[in-house]
Amino acid sequence: MITAIIAIIIAYLIGSLSTAIITCKLTGLPDPRRQGSGNPGATNVLRFGGKKIALIVLLGDLIKGLLPVLVVSLMGAPPLVIALTGAAAFLGHLYPVFFGFKGGKGVATALGVILSVSWLAGLTALGVWLLVALTLRYSSLSALCAAVAAPLIVWFYRSDIELLIMMTGMSILLIYRHHSNIQNLLQGKESKIGQKKKTQDTTGSEET
Repeated sequence: MITAIIAIIIAYLIGSLSTAIITCKLTGLPDPRRQGSGNPGATNVLRFGGKKIALIVLLGDLIKGLLPVLVVSLMGAPPLVIALTGAAAFLGHLYPVFFGFKGGKGVATALGVILSVSWLAGLTALGVWLLVALTLRYSSLSALCAAVAAPLIVWFYRSDIELLIMMTGMSILLIYRHHSNIQNLLQGKESKIGQKKKTQDTTGSEET
């Protein structure tokens, strides 16, 4: 029990390490919280930092979700501990203790959690994102569709009720964190992939 609690706390602290803020500081780029939409995620960093830096942020956010869950899984932890560890890493990204509890939207970190639970589930969720992105060209809509499908995908590959509950909760938070994107989609203001934003940067329509 003590080991499980320690693992969950460490997972949250790892999740709280904002890859975007740290990477931008190390590379001499502006603080992402004061650029664009103010969202510390890969999409916002892409706008002013370029593809390479954005890719580093994306991979860092993914690893934050993957590593803690993978470690406890290899240690033989039961599904409940695995689920709580994944949820802790995800919540750390959304509400980082080191950065005033103001984090990103969690798509990449959630994908990392899913990959650690089942790499097939992770690839399937990524496939949903890519399918919507390539056909409709909306990154935010791709994230929302993947979030809706994620609980069923995880349940298909890992029929553990604890993991299903974890993924359902994460999906609800992902959708909630995309409320500005949903409004823009309904109003026809959401920018497509590769297209400049139609709305002001203050709308906060990043996806990671």
